Amino acid sequence: MKRTFIILPLLLLPLPPAALRAQTPAVRAGIEILREQKFDVLRGKRIGLITNPTGVDHTLCSTVDILHGESDLKLTALFGPEHGVRGDHAAGDVVGGSNDPATGIPVYSLYGATRKPTGEMLQDIDVLVYDIQDIGCRSYTYISTMGLAMEAAAERGIPFVVLDRPNPLGGERMEGSLVEDGFRSFVSQYPVPYVYGLTCGELALLLNGEGLLEGGRRCDLTVIKMEGWRRSMVFEDTGLPWVPTSPHVPHPWSPLYYVATGVLGELGVISEGVGYTLPFQVLAAEWIDAQVLTDSMNALQLPGVRFRPITFVPFYGRDQGKRLHGAQIHILDPRSTPLMPIQFHFLQVNHALHADRNPFLLAEPSRIRMFDLVAGTDEVREEMTERAGSGEAMSERMRAEDAMKRLEEGVEEFKARAAKYLLY
Repeated sequence: MKRTFIILPLLLLPLPPAALRAQTPAVRAGIEILREQKFDVLRGKRIGLITNPTGVDHTLCSTVDILHGESDLKLTALFGPEHGVRGDHAAGDVVGGSNDPATGIPVYSLYGATRKPTGEMLQDIDVLVYDIQDIGCRSYTYISTMGLAMEAAAERGIPFVVLDRPNPLGGERMEGSLVEDGFRSFVSQYPVPYVYGLTCGELALLLNGEGLLEGGRRCDLTVIKMEGWRRSMVFEDTGLPWVPTSPHVPHPWSPLYYVATGVLGELGVISEGVGYTLPFQVLAAEWIDAQVLTDSMNALQLPGVRFRPITFVPFYGRDQGKRLHGAQIHILDPRSTPLMPIQFHFLQVNHALHADRNPFLLAEPSRIRMFDLVAGTDEVREEMTERAGSGEAMSERMRAEDAMKRLEEGVEEFKARAAKYLLY
């Protein structure tokens, strides 16, 4: 009797959940180490947890549920940053108080009328825990939430615990000048570079140790370190799952593009791709010839990055329904590509091609103010727009090098100050 054997391609079969759980990532985040330590720093205390959907272990179990599931821990309050504890709010939405539907625990918003925990919010809390995946960029509001919560903890003598997580931009890159007096805001809360090159735990140590919290206060700070993280790593190297840190940062490489276009995007004139499928990955407008722009950008031979022409129609947001033309950015070498200069080189090229389409002149005053707040100064804008005398050719204005000279100020000094707070 002839027998027939069927050989199945095993690699195409779905892995069982147990096999997925057995996979060990290269990096173990702070929540994993805290659990290994049997939650010693939290036992016997009423816990307030500042988190959002990115606060997960490597199996995507929420820190909320991990702490709530421990019978001898008492999780008494949750605090949500922008987008909320469970990520159910859009960018800029005012988030109100509520109860977490999964656990019934009270939820307090730190993005709305109150951005710093109040005494009333903290009255039943003995320790504050922070577990949020950040993107390594100053204007991303989660580090402002962390710092303000540290201030509140310091004022009331409440210990503060940071569960450390990777910086997706790595720990070697620092770009962008420090925030000037008069330009501190929720998108530039502390005088650190735009790309600060620290993990959230290291940044907390620096804010505390350098007296950068309000009034120079210092809180009782504990950082639960990661294991396996190296400063040269980008997020894909960690083996950890990426949970979108916000709706427009959907991928582990999205932070790179956020830095490359986000400051310019604040003007509300040039599309950076928000409202389309490539958030922060394009620079486009209705008046641009995509091929000419792309050729001009590639001719600059910026290290580690290439551009290709693109035409698209955003399906929501300020540019909804408009036919936009421009360049898609392809970062080929994320470890060596200077990120912030990309948008300023675009301004230079756009000005050479379309001197009558100056984004600073087309922007609303409120958007110009936001550009300055995110940049941490108005000198970047002034350097690019006010250098030319009446006799200079238009093509000699809007020079990227003018912006970058200003954006490089103070970075080396900060790097030296930050060195003593490095944990990895």
